Amino acid sequence: MLKVLILPGSARRDSVNRKLAATAAELVAEAGAEAVLIDPADFPLPLYDGDLEESGGLPDAAKALKKEFIAAQALLFVSPEYNSSVTPLMKNFIDWVSRAESDDEPPLAAYRGKVAGLLAASPGALGGLRGLVHLRAILGNIGVLVVPKQFALGGAFQKFDGNGKLADPAAIDGVRAVVREVTATAAKLA
Repeated sequence: MLKVLILPGSARRDSVNRKLAATAAELVAEAGAEAVLIDPADFPLPLYDGDLEESGGLPDAAKALKKEFIAAQALLFVSPEYNSSVTPLMKNFIDWVSRAESDDEPPLAAYRGKVAGLLAASPGALGGLRGLVHLRAILGNIGVLVVPKQFALGGAFQKFDGNGKLADPAAIDGVRAVVREVTATAAKLA
């Protein structure tokens, strides 16, 4: 069964991006794939530092997250936009997971050959769209095939119900379209 890792770029408990990631997980299951929804709080990592890596290797949380990436055939990045770019948390996850654990490990082993989709949510009108531009560039440069379809949820605070469920049918269809493109593309490449 196709495995899709879903990585929110916010650790806030009530984050609209974490809620959007949960919606994506439901839609991945609906598409017949296995969803692996990452809780950023489960992977506490220091800010990437080459000296820290050289002196102690990859932190245990980086190794565990990297293992999840390697086991998945597809990825969904669900990231807020901070100052028109990706969040420091998302960039830090990407950087740590990109590091080799040994000299014989191929470069970017957790990313090469992966298919990814991009989602964002924001209270602003653009829904985090500007941050997805940078995220797409980063992922493309490390060998990830990012599908063209993406979805940015504007006015996100009003789009979820009291239980944290996405309540906007058009938005659900937008997330579903990205999930379908990611799972279909990954299945074709498998």
